[in-house]
Amino acid sequence: MDRFIPRAAEARFRKLLKTFPAVMVAGPRQCGKTTLVRKLLPAWRHLDLERKGDGSMLEADVSGFLDRHPRAVTFDEAQRVEDLFPALRHAIDAGKGQGRYVLMGSATPMLRREVSESLAGRIGHLDLTPFLPSELVGRPQSADRWFWGGLPPVHARRGDGARADWLDAYLSDVLDKDLRVSGHVLPVARLRRLFEMLTHVHGNLLNLSDLARSLGVSYHTIADYLDVFEGAFLIRRLQPYHANVSKRLTKSPKIYLRDTGLLHLAAGLRHARELDGWPRRGASFEGMVIEELATRTALRHVRAGIHFWRTQAGGEVDLLIQVGTTLLPIEIKTGSSVNRHDVVGLRQSMADLGLKRGWVITAEGVRGGLGRDIEIVPWNDVIHGKDGIIP
Repeated sequence: MDRFIPRAAEARFRKLLKTFPAVMVAGPRQCGKTTLVRKLLPAWRHLDLERKGDGSMLEADVSGFLDRHPRAVTFDEAQRVEDLFPALRHAIDAGKGQGRYVLMGSATPMLRREVSESLAGRIGHLDLTPFLPSELVGRPQSADRWFWGGLPPVHARRGDGARADWLDAYLSDVLDKDLRVSGHVLPVARLRRLFEMLTHVHGNLLNLSDLARSLGVSYHTIADYLDVFEGAFLIRRLQPYHANVSKRLTKSPKIYLRDTGLLHLAAGLRHARELDGWPRRGASFEGMVIEELATRTALRHVRAGIHFWRTQAGGEVDLLIQVGTTLLPIEIKTGSSVNRHDVVGLRQSMADLGLKRGWVITAEGVRGGLGRDIEIVPWNDVIHGKDGIIP
């Protein structure tokens, strides 16, 4: 993994630099934030505020440093220096021009609060994920992406044992440092247990009461910690889509662990061959597809909606992407063949919402259709950008 792998977020990053005085690149630990920024801005001055020398130098005189360096500076782990954000606000207001500063940080509630309070209207936001499957197409890592996830360092290790050890240490580090630094004091062992419990409901409707009873804590404690998990990019709560239709709709979100490598590790899987017989295999594939399409949509369209659709009578579609006034219904299947019985929920959803076109993404198989209104798209076409779903 020594060579730089181009990221889908590059075009969005460059656009934000032309639009705002500062850009915030947030994401989970080890997802490639520093690598991306340094590759695209090689001539800039790069400060790593986790490094004692850089952090101490900046803390000694933040305002003076910004006066001497009014542009072309990046700050890695920007949340480490408490006075940086208000000082940046004054420096930005005192100067001119866009694309002057880039901040990076592991996604935590503290970081988001500091940015929103000090730099509102002055900073563009880019959320960077681990490698998408589409970003690894044509590379050796592509074959391992589903089972081991997208965190770059895991693919630099050889052997299942080394990869599992790294993911295990990574998860412990995130739960201990990123979450506890936010002021939450639930013991790490209990946080780990909660994360492992989520593997059993991955892809299902979220029931906070059931989780609270299983963990022996209050409903509100579970809700609080899921907020933190979500802010740290560990989970995605996929919200139901609501429309003015004469049907009772599901109100609970569905929950997914965002990185399949962490999902499989927390579920106890240690070898890719175990995925074939795992009862949650279909849900794992579904989550990976949702991450691919949700991230791609967010990079192309401002404030696009990512939902699912489900009526209490059983009409359901796995993913409903909203781009402006356009709704794109997508069903996700791990099989290679699709028949009319497999798309009953999709057709019902399309009828409920008045949609004329839908898609089924399959893990294998060939492209085809079920009538004129439903297109079957194999996963291989999706990761090669040949799906034609997102405008």
